Amino acid sequence: MKSLHLTEFFPYQLTQLQAKVSDNIAEIYTGRFELSRQQWRVLASLGNGELLSAKQIGEQTNLEKMPASRAIAKMQTQGLLVKNTDKTDKRSSLLKLTAHGLAIYQQLIPMALQREEELLSVLSVEERTQLCEIIEKITLKSIEISNKK
Repeated sequence: MKSLHLTEFFPYQLTQLQAKVSDNIAEIYTGRFELSRQQWRVLASLGNGELLSAKQIGEQTNLEKMPASRAIAKMQTQGLLVKNTDKTDKRSSLLKLTAHGLAIYQQLIPMALQREEELLSVLSVEERTQLCEIIEKITLKSIEISNKK
């Protein structure tokens, strides 16, 4: 029987990388902007001006329903976003950033993109392209395996 060395196990390595990268980016939005991880994800989802439901945001950001709802409620209280009734489905609300939320987004995004650039600066252009291709391949394979069940 093969043994498992956790530090060499791909899912573990990926989780560790994800945690380090997320923590690194979080330094930006948790400090000066006092946003939680969940609020950051909601802000990033709504930043392009698209109206989204809480469900769509949850799917886009990989947030469970309750953490997404809490983040949305807090952001509403802080005046960062507003809810509008969905004209096509009166039971649903569509969310959008307020002017204040958009101003924070516009300050935060260049900082987040700069940090992303710093993190990726250790890779050549070719390696960055390969990384994107590798991530896409593994994502598709993961979906394929999950759909077999």
